[in-house]
Amino acid sequence: MPEYQLMARIEAAFDTQISAADQVITAVREENSPLWRLDGVSADSEWLSQALQDVWYQDGQDGRVTRPYLGVVAAGPTVIERVAALNVAKEQLAELFAELRDKYPDQLAELKAILPFRHPGLNQHLRGDGLARLHLKQCWRRVPVAEAPVARVRFAWYSSGRSIQRVSVAECEALLMKLDTEAEHVRLQLKLLAGLPSDEILARIQPQAPLMRANLFYREPVMREDGELRTRRALNVSLPLFLPHDDLRLPALNQPSPTPPTERTRARRGDVRIEDTPFLKSLRVHRYR
Repeated sequence: MPEYQLMARIEAAFDTQISAADQVITAVREENSPLWRLDGVSADSEWLSQALQDVWYQDGQDGRVTRPYLGVVAAGPTVIERVAALNVAKEQLAELFAELRDKYPDQLAELKAILPFRHPGLNQHLRGDGLARLHLKQCWRRVPVAEAPVARVRFAWYSSGRSIQRVSVAECEALLMKLDTEAEHVRLQLKLLAGLPSDEILARIQPQAPLMRANLFYREPVMREDGELRTRRALNVSLPLFLPHDDLRLPALNQPSPTPPTERTRARRGDVRIEDTPFLKSLRVHRYR
């Protein structure tokens, strides 16, 4: 696809997503859907509007981190249908951005700066803080939806702490060579690496931000794609969770702390095979025991 055509399609897809979010909010207002916020503050459609349309960076925000809007919406069929359309729009926008990143990566920064001007009303709260910039992860993160009515939702923070990638000595050397090889700490790590067998596998650890997990308990068993029945489901949430309810009543909900714990909530396994101390500190690479 030519560059100009792809840029135009992304602009149109962004407009479609914003419009789809507007339609969700309108349906919630018309339906008078009950809303609930995990932080204990009274929830209303203005809060929901901010949650669904907050697609911007804030100054100092880590690009890997998204702002959470944790809560629940008890929704009728029209709202659920419009949420599904919003998620489709998000998927289409993500696919177009992936194509742009692959074919015309130099245009990515420009487009992220241009798109906010198409909807200036959405980023008024950023005025005075510099130009609004599009936060891609916040833009296309899915709105969580339960596939069937639930009797109870239990929220809990999940701090797994880290993701682990297996890397070779050669891969680590290539990563270190991209750093300032004149720096003493980089030279020291290259020397340490040179002392390892070339076939040794190392563990590169990426810290992960705590996640809020919603554990759903269905009113009736739900048929899975594999034909088995299930009575519960767990999913990570960072946006309001939409629950289909014919009577538009919120299910039983717990009230965890609105802020994540400082310690990891997942117990350390007794058979951990990775050394606690980093072997290559600049790369967060550890040796296996």
